[in-house]
Amino acid sequence: MSKKVLNAVAFISPQNHPILIRTFAKQDDHAIKYHYIAHTSLDVIEERVAAGGKSTECYLGLLYSMEDVAVYGYITPLKVKIVIALALSDSVVRDVEVNLIFKALHMAYYSAISNPFLKLDAPTDATNDHSPYLLVGRANWKNFRRRIDEIANVVSNPSNA
Repeated sequence: MSKKVLNAVAFISPQNHPILIRTFAKQDDHAIKYHYIAHTSLDVIEERVAAGGKSTECYLGLLYSMEDVAVYGYITPLKVKIVIALALSDSVVRDVEVNLIFKALHMAYYSAISNPFLKLDAPTDATNDHSPYLLVGRANWKNFRRRIDEIANVVSNPSNA
C-alpha cells in the first residue's frame, strides 16, 4: 500500500448528527476545518446516494478536494456515513486502497455498536433514534476511538503494520 496520510475520520449518523470526528493532523488548530469538511460532505453524499438509486455499493469514492486534502465517502447499509480526509500528495491513490480503509473503519464501528453494554446508558425514548450515537464521547467507547487511531496509524505508516 502506498504512503497516505490520514488527516481525519468522521462518522455521521443516519440523521446527520456527528457520531465521532477524529483528527490526526499535526496541528490541532485545524480541527474545526475537519468538522467543516464532515458537514459539507453530507450534501455530496446525499447527491451520490440519490443519483445511485438502490445501489448496494457502500463506497462513494472521491467526494471532493479542498486545499490540501482529498475527501472520500462511504455509507453503511444502515445509513451511517463515514468520511475520511487524506492529505493530497503526488502519489496515486487507488480506490481499492481507500475502500479497504473504509471497510476497516466500518468493522471497527460495527464491533463497537455490537457490544450490548455500550447502549445501557442510552435513553429509551423511541423518537430519539440517534441516542446511542451521542454516547461515543463517553469512556466506554474508548476502545472504538483507540481502534480508529490504530487504523489511522497503519494507513499513515504502512511499515508499522
